[in-house]
Amino acid sequence: MAQDFRNVLKSATGTVVVPVLVAGDYDALIGIRCCNIVATTILVDVYITNSGNKYIAKNVSIPPNSAIELIQGGAKIVMKLGDVLYAKSDTASSLDIVTSYINQISS
Repeated sequence: MAQDFRNVLKSATGTVVVPVLVAGDYDALIGIRCCNIVATTILVDVYITNSGNKYIAKNVSIPPNSAIELIQGGAKIVMKLGDVLYAKSDTASSLDIVTSYINQISS
């Protein structure tokens, strides 16, 4: 059965919490890459909101001009309808985020 692979790209996010992805009916996150695009170390939060915040990463330090991958080794995170993936940095205009997901995985 074919799957619908998609991505979301967010550029130069910063201290304001940014909604990265609003889930449809059972989307599967298969990749979240956070890249520091400034010359100083930043701290990053990435979380899903559903009856409160569920952190994927909290205060993760990313060195200057470096990146981290938050989903590795074939891992997946399933998001249900109404879940929202958010991200923010402690520094203005410092974070690029590339998120890959499968839209509406088969039941």
